[in-house]
Amino acid sequence: MLAALHQVPVSVAPARRLTQLVAGLWLYGASMALQIRATLGLDPWDVLHEGLTKRTGLSFGVVTILVGALVLLCWAPLRQRPGVGTVCNVLLIGVAVDVTLAVLPAPAELLPRTLFLVAGIVLNGLAAAVYIGARLGPGPRDGLTTGFCARTGASLRLVRTAVELAVLAVGWSLGGTIGVGTVLYALAIGPLTQAFLPLVTWSSRPAA
Repeated sequence: MLAALHQVPVSVAPARRLTQLVAGLWLYGASMALQIRATLGLDPWDVLHEGLTKRTGLSFGVVTILVGALVLLCWAPLRQRPGVGTVCNVLLIGVAVDVTLAVLPAPAELLPRTLFLVAGIVLNGLAAAVYIGARLGPGPRDGLTTGFCARTGASLRLVRTAVELAVLAVGWSLGGTIGVGTVLYALAIGPLTQAFLPLVTWSSRPAA
């Protein structure tokens, strides 16, 4: 499934792939909102987003967009090339987060909060597979990781771990929420995305 990491020009099956991209990004933002409402701990980047939200007074979605744009600027020295999916990632996920938060109630009891957390993580894994599987370019944070790997020769696991630990530390220092959800996300998101990816990756080859 490494083919899913390689971009295919947007001119190839554009209606099918752009629809998949938008659906995946919107679902990704909605899944983030579920985890936020659970208040049981966020993934490292969302810990940073929440910390910045508390410090700036901006909405979670606006902060997500601004951080994504800033990370995208860091691609320049790494010689990474954004795709249509990269730009859409920066813009759509933040909008989806704010829209979902506006209509999604914040439960007080532990059981519904736990259900929100589990649903959010599972949907996040599915959403990531859906938008990656459209093969229209990685998200800005994923591209930052792969760019560092390409420039330094370090392993993907090492670079991703280092980046996310740094982001987590900064987010926590700013007041972002760390909890059981942070640990559960770290353990589950890789296997979930890997499991969903073969089911949703676009291929030019007809199904057998």
